[in-house]
Amino acid sequence: QVQLVESGGGLVQAGGSLRLSCVASGRILSINVMGWYRQAPGKERELVATITRDGSTNYADSVKGRFTISRDNARNTVWLQMNSLKPEDTAVYSCNANAILSTTGWVIGTWGQGTQVTVSS
Repeated sequence: QVQLVESGGGLVQAGGSLRLSCVASGRILSINVMGWYRQAPGKERELVATITRDGSTNYADSVKGRFTISRDNARNTVWLQMNSLKPEDTAVYSCNANAILSTTGWVIGTWGQGTQVTVSS
C-alpha cells in the first residue's frame, strides 16, 4: 500500500508565500511523475505543476514565475514553493503520483488527501 500525505497549507495574505510538501510512503521503489493539482470551489480540478523523476518541470501558465516545484527522489518527497500568492490561488491543493513502482508492482494514479490554501486580499 502506498499513500501520499500533504502538509503546509494555510491562510496567507496576498503577496505572501507558502510551501507545500508531499511525502509518499509505503514499499516504494520508484516514482514516475509527481505533481500538484488544485480545485477551487465550484471549479474543476486543474494542473498546477508537475515534475518528472529526472527533474523536468511543467507549470500552468497562471503560476509560471511564482510557483516552483521540486522533488527529492531519495525521500519520495515533492514540494511546491508558492510565492506572490493571489486570492485566485485559493483552492484545495492535492499531490499526485502518476505511477509508483512498489515491491508488489505498479500503482497507478495515487492522490493525497489535499491541503487547503486560502489567500486573503
